[in-house]
Amino acid sequence: MPEIGSALREARMRERIDVSEIEAKTKIRAKYLRALENEEWGLLPGPTFVKSFLRTYAQALGLDGKALVEEYRLHHERPSEGMLEPIVSSSARNRGRGRPGGGRSGGDPGPSRGYIVAVGSIVAVIVLLIVLLATGGSSKKPSAAKRATTKTSTTKKHSALASGTAAKPSAGIVTLSLTPTAAVYVCLLGDNGRKLIPGEELQAGQSTATYHAKRFEITLGNNAVTLYVDGRVRPVPASSSAIGYSITKARGRHTLAPAQQPTCK
Repeated sequence: MPEIGSALREARMRERIDVSEIEAKTKIRAKYLRALENEEWGLLPGPTFVKSFLRTYAQALGLDGKALVEEYRLHHERPSEGMLEPIVSSSARNRGRGRPGGGRSGGDPGPSRGYIVAVGSIVAVIVLLIVLLATGGSSKKPSAAKRATTKTSTTKKHSALASGTAAKPSAGIVTLSLTPTAAVYVCLLGDNGRKLIPGEELQAGQSTATYHAKRFEITLGNNAVTLYVDGRVRPVPASSSAIGYSITKARGRHTLAPAQQPTCK
């Protein structure tokens, strides 16, 4: 798998998207986006933010955010290397003193049971601290089998959503999201006439999910909305009547005649 930063940068440049466009879409500051592309983890607020930013940035580019986050966890998220030394009482340290070489005489019964229990408790605490540091204070990373089960469950769940999210866009798949600037009626159909937005009035600032399909058909009640097609901003020109488009990878955005516009009825 390519390096995380290279994967992000190549995907963005392949789509010819400027960092400022990603900043406006994801609300992540441009300096953090560049830090992700350059893998300058020290410039980011912390591991939790790194994983959140990675997931959001990858989804904006149509990449598998979960895979990039897992790559970061495996290769860049490290537990603290500081190891705590067991605390030994002064009396225990002095037990071996007073004899040549610090050794015990033949009659020395050795460490008491209380001492062994105390040391064992300290070791248990150290192990617990190491586990917490290695997992960032949360539960342990799931095993390979559990990760595979979770990934399968997530894939099934996503396939039931209107967006139809995929790890990698298939050939001919186009992405679409909408951000209204004022109240606007929207009827959006995906492949096979699937109703993604079934004739609803969206309000200003009510951004939609990112949908995936080979072909979209959309009717807009007015031009108070910005379309994001494959991550690129596509403003809608003013019109005195409803506006309709057909959107595909090959033809891009194509205007529909009034009789061809979907109605979601």
